[in-house]
Amino acid sequence: MRSETPKHVHPLLGRRLVDWVLEAARGLEPNPLVVVAAPGFVDAFGEVEVAVQEVPLGTGHALMASRRSLDGHRGDVLVLAGDAALVRPETLRELLETHRSSAAAATVLTFRRDDPGSYGRIVRGGNGSISAIVEATDLTEAERGITELNSSIYVFNAEKLWPALDRLDSANAQGELYLTDAVRALVQQGEHVAAHEAEAGEAEGVNTRVELAAAGAELRDRINEQHMLAGVTIVDPATTWIEPSVELEADATIHPFTVLRGRTRVAAGAEVGPHVVAIDAEIGPQVLVGPFCYLRPGTVLEAGAKAGTFVEIKNSRVGERTKVPHLSYIGDAEIGAGTNVGAGNITANFPHEPGKPKTRTTIGDNVRTGVQNAFVAPVEVGEGAWTAAGSVITKDVPPGALAVARARQENKEGYAARGDSGADDDD
Repeated sequence: MRSETPKHVHPLLGRRLVDWVLEAARGLEPNPLVVVAAPGFVDAFGEVEVAVQEVPLGTGHALMASRRSLDGHRGDVLVLAGDAALVRPETLRELLETHRSSAAAATVLTFRRDDPGSYGRIVRGGNGSISAIVEATDLTEAERGITELNSSIYVFNAEKLWPALDRLDSANAQGELYLTDAVRALVQQGEHVAAHEAEAGEAEGVNTRVELAAAGAELRDRINEQHMLAGVTIVDPATTWIEPSVELEADATIHPFTVLRGRTRVAAGAEVGPHVVAIDAEIGPQVLVGPFCYLRPGTVLEAGAKAGTFVEIKNSRVGERTKVPHLSYIGDAEIGAGTNVGAGNITANFPHEPGKPKTRTTIGDNVRTGVQNAFVAPVEVGEGAWTAAGSVITKDVPPGALAVARARQENKEGYAARGDSGADDDD
């Protein structure tokens, strides 16, 4: 990855890379669910149990670290690679079914690819079962041509797994304890090791930024397809990025180049985009958002509201049928129903004094604000009030009043003629 960030915690469409694997595992309701991690990540997985691998000595050594967490477990042990972001719960169920129906000691999820790259090769025996898995660094010339590859996803019979791990040694090119050698040990004992073949794209891991981007695109397509099949219009799925935690109601429309993140919710009849970013925002029925709009966390747009071109809204509620059409910043504000916010309006609430909290702006129902208004919080504009163009509102405005807070215009007649009449126009 050529990164200071460990591979498994690189962000990938709203989650860390490893979180996609955990979600797939949760689909099988495993008990227990254990993550093997380095010492610095003990608290990185919430309520999931973490087994610490103190020193990275290979995949076999990593699985050994989970032994205490799995003590007493007599069923199957499903082992997942932490970078297999595209694996589906359905595929894992099929893997388990193959494992159980074949009464295997171990079953390996495999895939095929014309360019094997650095993946371990699957060596089959005469009866079609797996006889060995050979790491790319230990291949013979004959084995390099094998195109069936190891996904690093396995199912083991628990009672046969631990003795096989106990026999591992580091006599290989990497000097590590390979989990693949546990498979070899089972075969040498006469145990049956089965294979379940999956689609190549689903079973592959992520090892470069290129592969990370490709995984993101595949996950994007899956999410968008689910929403479209549920009744959402996505005009251009290839340019629309929707995180898995986002909720969209049927008959919402998402236009191109839109990014919906976090706990964003979009109600029926709303149109979002093009060129919109919404994070943890609530977009109500029949709301119009965009183009070129940024909705930050805490934004609530009630039914029929509008947030238009070059508008940014943060931690604010915009009432029903209220319009913020263009070129405005609304932060930490409450705006009532039926209000029109003129172009170039800004709510200012940053105190610039250490320790002093932000305050809020309140604008009532049916208010009309002029262009180029600033509202310096804390301030309240009453129901039905108007504010004049160019005003900086620093005091509360009573209901139904007109607030004018700007210098009076003064015209100086003949001013232009006083200049140097011989000056060049380009000076």
